[in-house]
Amino acid sequence: MAKKEKKVVGDGTVNICRNRRATHDYEILDQLECGLVLVGTEVKSLRAGHANLEDSYARIDGGEAWLVGAEIPEYAFGNRLNHKPKRERKLLMHRKEIERFAGKASEKGLTLVPLRMYFREGKAKIELAIGKGKQVHDKRETLKTADAKRQIDRALATRRKR
Repeated sequence: MAKKEKKVVGDGTVNICRNRRATHDYEILDQLECGLVLVGTEVKSLRAGHANLEDSYARIDGGEAWLVGAEIPEYAFGNRLNHKPKRERKLLMHRKEIERFAGKASEKGLTLVPLRMYFREGKAKIELAIGKGKQVHDKRETLKTADAKRQIDRALATRRKR
């Protein structure tokens, strides 16, 4: 079995996974980097590049932030002490950050959405964002502008080649 190539980003982080639906379904208002409380087999599974942030979200409960619905599959070489794939995981944030995000997330129509999971200096991190749900017409508008920008870039690229 071949190992997955690590996706190193310019800022020294190693991407594990991205939530591509988040930018499609939500308008991102604010972002924050958080740590994750993990067990050993979860870290080994993440190092192998296995994780899924689809349909996941964060919630604030009793002054603590929790990641709900994120899936980290069981480690293939784990034993009977392997972790549960869909368990809730505690997010590590400063008290002021939790209060600020809790105040914003409690507003109507806003939610806490994970954007990507990555390693920074050997520690698992998650990029959390406050998102406002998009309506269908907003999604169509976003797709139209992206398509128009893509066509403009193609036209400029062909003009430069001549």
